[in-house]
Amino acid sequence: MTQAQTANIMCIKWGTLFGPEYVNRLYSGVRRNLDHPVRFFCMTEERAGLHPDIELLDLPVEPFAEPMNAALAVANRQGAMRKVSLFRPGLVPDLDGPVLGFDLDVVITGDLTPIWKMSPGKIAMRHDWTEARKGRPTGHGSVFRFDPGRHGFLYEDLAANPYEEVEKARGSEQRYTSHKAMDEGVFDYIPGDWVVSYKYDCNPFPRNYLAAPRLPDEARVVCFHGRPKMPDALEGYTGSFIRYSKPCDWLKDHWIDRAHDDLGPEWA
Repeated sequence: MTQAQTANIMCIKWGTLFGPEYVNRLYSGVRRNLDHPVRFFCMTEERAGLHPDIELLDLPVEPFAEPMNAALAVANRQGAMRKVSLFRPGLVPDLDGPVLGFDLDVVITGDLTPIWKMSPGKIAMRHDWTEARKGRPTGHGSVFRFDPGRHGFLYEDLAANPYEEVEKARGSEQRYTSHKAMDEGVFDYIPGDWVVSYKYDCNPFPRNYLAAPRLPDEARVVCFHGRPKMPDALEGYTGSFIRYSKPCDWLKDHWIDRAHDDLGPEWA
Protein backbone atom coordinates (compact mmCIF):
# COMPACT_ATOMS: atom_id res chain seq x y z
CA MET A 1 0.00 0.00 0.00
CA THR A 2 1.32 3.45 -0.88
CA GLN A 3 1.95 5.64 2.14
CA ALA A 4 -0.31 8.70 2.30
CA GLN A 5 1.41 12.02 1.57
CA THR A 6 2.07 14.16 4.61
CA ALA A 7 0.01 17.37 4.85
CA ASN A 8 2.19 20.32 5.86
CA ILE A 9 0.42 22.89 8.03
CA MET A 10 1.78 26.24 9.24
CA CYS A 11 0.76 29.07 11.51
CA ILE A 12 2.52 32.05 13.06
CA LYS A 13 2.16 33.33 16.63
CA TRP A 14 3.77 36.51 17.88
CA GLY A 15 3.00 38.73 20.82
CA THR A 16 0.50 37.94 23.56
CA LEU A 17 -2.90 38.34 21.88
CA PHE A 18 -3.30 34.59 21.41
CA GLY A 19 -2.20 32.05 24.01
CA PRO A 20 -0.73 28.61 23.27
CA GLU A 21 -4.18 27.02 23.50
CA TYR A 22 -5.10 28.70 20.20
CA VAL A 23 -2.23 26.90 18.47
CA ASN A 24 -2.95 23.59 20.17
CA ARG A 25 -6.65 23.69 19.32
CA LEU A 26 -5.84 24.58 15.73
CA TYR A 27 -3.42 21.64 15.57
CA SER A 28 -6.08 19.31 16.94
CA GLY A 29 -8.74 20.59 14.57
CA VAL A 30 -6.47 20.16 11.57
CA ARG A 31 -5.32 16.64 12.36
CA ARG A 32 -8.87 15.53 13.13
CA ASN A 33 -10.11 16.84 9.79
CA LEU A 34 -7.48 15.66 7.30
CA ASP A 35 -7.25 12.14 5.89
CA HIS A 36 -3.45 12.44 5.66
CA PRO A 37 -0.68 12.40 8.26
CA VAL A 38 -0.09 15.96 9.50
CA ARG A 39 3.16 17.82 10.00
CA PHE A 40 2.28 20.97 11.93
CA PHE A 41 4.62 23.98 12.25
CA CYS A 42 4.30 27.08 14.39
CA MET A 43 6.59 30.08 13.91
CA THR A 44 6.86 31.87 17.24
CA GLU A 45 9.12 33.62 19.74
CA GLU A 46 7.28 32.02 22.70
CA ARG A 47 7.38 28.23 22.90
CA ALA A 48 5.82 27.65 26.31
CA GLY A 49 2.61 25.63 26.43
CA LEU A 50 2.69 24.30 22.87
CA HIS A 51 1.95 20.62 22.28
CA PRO A 52 5.14 18.55 21.87
CA ASP A 53 4.06 17.24 18.45
CA ILE A 54 4.12 20.77 17.03
CA GLU A 55 7.36 21.61 15.19
CA LEU A 56 8.61 25.05 16.22
CA LEU A 57 10.18 27.61 13.92
CA ASP A 58 11.97 30.68 15.26
CA LEU A 59 10.25 33.98 14.56
CA PRO A 60 12.91 35.82 12.55
CA VAL A 61 13.91 39.45 12.44
CA GLU A 62 13.97 39.83 8.68
CA PRO A 63 16.86 41.74 7.06
CA PHE A 64 14.28 43.98 5.37
CA ALA A 65 12.35 44.65 8.59
CA GLU A 66 13.30 48.32 8.93
CA PRO A 67 11.99 49.61 5.56
CA MET A 68 9.06 47.21 5.73
CA ASN A 69 8.04 48.54 9.16
CA ALA A 70 8.51 52.14 7.99
CA ALA A 71 6.03 51.55 5.19
CA LEU A 72 3.65 49.75 7.53
CA ALA A 73 3.73 52.71 9.92
CA VAL A 74 2.63 55.01 7.12
CA ALA A 75 -0.23 52.61 6.36
CA ASN A 76 -1.01 52.27 10.11
CA ARG A 77 -0.70 48.47 9.79
CA GLN A 78 2.11 47.63 12.24
CA GLY A 79 3.05 43.95 12.18
CA ALA A 80 0.71 43.17 9.31
CA MET A 81 3.38 41.59 7.09
CA ARG A 82 4.98 39.19 9.59
CA LYS A 83 3.28 36.21 7.93
CA VAL A 84 5.46 36.67 4.83
CA SER A 85 8.28 35.01 6.83
CA LEU A 86 6.45 31.70 6.30
CA PHE A 87 7.09 32.04 2.57
CA ARG A 88 10.89 32.18 2.86
CA PRO A 89 12.48 29.56 0.53
CA GLY A 90 14.24 26.83 2.48
CA LEU A 91 12.46 27.71 5.73
CA VAL A 92 12.09 23.98 6.41
CA PRO A 93 14.87 22.25 4.43
CA ASP A 94 13.22 18.81 4.29
CA LEU A 95 9.72 20.06 3.49
CA ASP A 96 8.06 18.42 0.50
CA GLY A 97 4.87 19.51 -1.19
CA PRO A 98 2.27 22.20 -0.54
CA VAL A 99 1.55 23.99 2.73
CA LEU A 100 -1.84 24.88 4.16
CA GLY A 101 -1.58 27.90 6.47
CA PHE A 102 -3.99 29.34 9.02
CA ASP A 103 -4.41 32.39 11.18
CA LEU A 104 -5.02 31.61 14.85
CA ASP A 105 -8.50 33.18 14.98
CA VAL A 106 -10.12 30.34 13.04
CA VAL A 107 -11.99 27.20 14.08
CA ILE A 108 -11.87 23.98 12.07
CA THR A 109 -15.35 22.51 11.62
CA GLY A 110 -15.11 20.11 8.66
CA ASP A 111 -13.01 18.14 6.21
CA LEU A 112 -9.93 20.10 5.12
CA THR A 113 -8.73 17.56 2.56
CA PRO A 114 -10.36 19.27 -0.46
CA ILE A 115 -8.70 22.59 0.45
CA TRP A 116 -5.29 20.99 0.92
CA LYS A 117 -5.56 19.09 -2.38
CA MET A 118 -7.05 21.85 -4.53
CA SER A 119 -5.31 23.74 -7.32
CA PRO A 120 -1.89 22.02 -7.46
CA GLY A 121 0.87 24.51 -8.20
CA LYS A 122 -1.26 27.50 -7.24
CA ILE A 123 -1.74 29.82 -4.30
CA ALA A 124 -5.26 29.62 -2.91
CA MET A 125 -7.17 31.91 -0.56
CA ARG A 126 -10.81 32.67 0.02
CA HIS A 127 -12.16 35.86 -1.57
CA ASP A 128 -12.10 38.59 1.07
CA TRP A 129 -15.69 39.32 2.08
CA THR A 130 -15.48 43.12 1.93
CA GLU A 131 -13.53 43.17 -1.33
CA ALA A 132 -15.94 40.66 -2.89
CA ARG A 133 -18.93 42.88 -2.06
CA LYS A 134 -17.15 45.77 -3.76
CA GLY A 135 -16.33 43.66 -6.80
CA ARG A 136 -12.58 43.81 -6.20
CA PRO A 137 -10.09 40.92 -6.38
CA THR A 138 -8.31 40.20 -3.09
CA GLY A 139 -7.86 37.01 -1.09
CA HIS A 140 -8.50 36.77 2.64
CA GLY A 141 -5.48 35.71 4.70
CA SER A 142 -7.13 33.50 7.34
CA VAL A 143 -6.59 30.37 5.22
CA PHE A 144 -3.89 30.17 2.57
CA ARG A 145 -2.42 27.37 0.49
CA PHE A 146 0.97 27.66 -1.24
CA ASP A 147 3.94 25.57 -2.34
CA PRO A 148 7.33 26.70 -0.97
CA GLY A 149 9.11 25.04 -3.88
CA ARG A 150 7.15 27.08 -6.45
CA HIS A 151 6.18 30.33 -4.79
CA GLY A 152 9.39 31.77 -3.38
CA PHE A 153 8.58 35.08 -5.09
CA LEU A 154 6.15 35.81 -2.25
CA TYR A 155 9.16 36.30 0.01
CA GLU A 156 11.80 37.33 -2.50
CA ASP A 157 9.86 40.23 -4.04
CA LEU A 158 9.21 41.76 -0.63
CA ALA A 159 12.82 41.23 0.43
CA ALA A 160 14.06 42.98 -2.70
CA ASN A 161 11.76 46.02 -2.48
CA PRO A 162 10.16 46.11 0.98
CA TYR A 163 9.01 49.72 1.13
CA GLU A 164 7.61 49.73 -2.41
CA GLU A 165 5.82 46.38 -2.05
CA VAL A 166 4.21 47.31 1.28
CA GLU A 167 3.18 50.69 -0.09
CA LYS A 168 1.67 49.08 -3.18
CA ALA A 169 -0.29 46.62 -0.99
CA ARG A 170 -1.36 49.47 1.33
CA GLY A 171 0.09 47.57 4.27
CA SER A 172 -2.11 44.51 3.75
CA GLU A 173 -0.40 41.11 3.76
CA GLN A 174 -3.43 39.43 2.21
CA ARG A 175 -3.55 41.99 -0.59
CA TYR A 176 0.18 41.59 -1.18
CA THR A 177 0.00 37.77 -1.25
CA SER A 178 -3.11 37.38 -3.39
CA HIS A 179 -2.24 40.12 -5.89
CA LYS A 180 1.31 38.79 -6.31
CA ALA A 181 -0.13 35.38 -7.08
CA MET A 182 -2.67 36.87 -9.48
CA ASP A 183 0.06 38.81 -11.28
CA GLU A 184 1.98 35.54 -11.72
CA GLY A 185 -1.12 33.70 -12.96
CA VAL A 186 -1.02 31.19 -10.11
CA PHE A 187 -4.01 32.11 -7.95
CA ASP A 188 -7.31 30.39 -7.22
CA TYR A 189 -10.07 31.23 -4.77
CA ILE A 190 -11.04 28.67 -2.14
CA PRO A 191 -14.80 28.11 -2.47
CA GLY A 192 -16.65 30.57 -0.25
CA ASP A 193 -18.89 27.99 1.38
CA TRP A 194 -15.81 26.10 2.66
CA VAL A 195 -14.24 29.04 4.50
CA VAL A 196 -16.86 31.19 6.19
CA SER A 197 -16.97 34.30 8.34
CA TYR A 198 -18.53 34.12 11.78
CA LYS A 199 -19.83 37.68 11.58
CA TYR A 200 -20.98 37.63 7.95
CA ASP A 201 -22.04 34.02 7.36
CA CYS A 202 -22.86 32.58 10.79
CA ASN A 203 -24.19 35.60 12.66
CA PRO A 204 -25.19 38.33 10.18
CA PHE A 205 -27.04 41.48 11.16
CA PRO A 206 -30.01 41.69 11.76
CA ARG A 207 -30.53 37.92 12.02
CA ASN A 208 -28.14 37.94 15.00
CA TYR A 209 -30.90 39.49 17.15
CA LEU A 210 -33.44 36.85 16.18
CA ALA A 211 -31.54 33.56 16.35
CA ALA A 212 -28.37 31.94 17.65
CA PRO A 213 -25.36 31.76 15.29
CA ARG A 214 -25.62 28.97 12.74
CA LEU A 215 -22.89 26.80 11.30
CA PRO A 216 -23.29 26.56 7.50
CA ASP A 217 -23.53 22.97 6.25
CA GLU A 218 -20.44 23.08 4.02
CA ALA A 219 -18.22 25.10 6.37
CA ARG A 220 -14.79 23.60 6.98
CA VAL A 221 -13.20 26.69 8.55
CA VAL A 222 -14.94 29.49 10.46
CA CYS A 223 -12.97 32.77 10.56
CA PHE A 224 -13.33 35.08 13.57
CA HIS A 225 -11.75 38.11 11.91
CA GLY A 226 -12.51 41.36 13.68
CA ARG A 227 -15.01 41.00 16.53
CA PRO A 228 -16.22 38.88 18.15
CA LYS A 229 -13.31 36.46 18.66
CA MET A 230 -13.95 32.90 19.81
CA PRO A 231 -13.96 33.55 23.60
CA ASP A 232 -16.40 36.44 23.07
CA ALA A 233 -18.74 34.32 20.97
CA LEU A 234 -18.92 31.36 23.34
CA GLU A 235 -21.17 33.02 25.90
CA GLY A 236 -22.55 35.79 23.71
CA TYR A 237 -21.20 39.16 22.60
CA THR A 238 -22.60 42.62 23.28
CA GLY A 239 -19.63 44.81 22.34
CA SER A 240 -21.20 46.15 19.14
CA PHE A 241 -24.74 46.78 17.93
CA ILE A 242 -24.00 45.28 14.51
CA ARG A 243 -21.88 42.39 15.83
CA TYR A 244 -24.11 41.42 18.76
CA SER A 245 -24.16 37.63 19.17
CA LYS A 246 -26.29 35.23 21.15
CA PRO A 247 -24.34 32.36 22.80
CA CYS A 248 -22.90 29.98 20.19
CA ASP A 249 -23.61 26.39 21.16
CA TRP A 250 -21.57 24.63 18.43
CA LEU A 251 -18.40 26.65 19.00
CA LYS A 252 -17.40 25.05 22.32
CA ASP A 253 -17.81 21.60 20.77
CA HIS A 254 -15.60 22.27 17.72
CA TRP A 255 -13.03 24.58 19.32
CA ILE A 256 -12.60 23.23 22.88
CA ASP A 257 -14.33 19.93 23.64
CA ARG A 258 -13.04 17.94 20.68
CA ALA A 259 -9.52 19.28 21.26
CA HIS A 260 -9.75 18.26 24.93
CA ASP A 261 -10.76 14.74 23.88
CA ASP A 262 -7.97 14.63 21.28
CA LEU A 263 -5.02 16.17 23.14
CA GLY A 264 -6.08 16.12 26.78
CA PRO A 265 -7.21 19.13 28.83
CA GLU A 266 -3.63 20.07 29.75
CA TRP A 267 -2.98 21.03 26.12
CA ALA A 268 -6.33 22.43 24.99
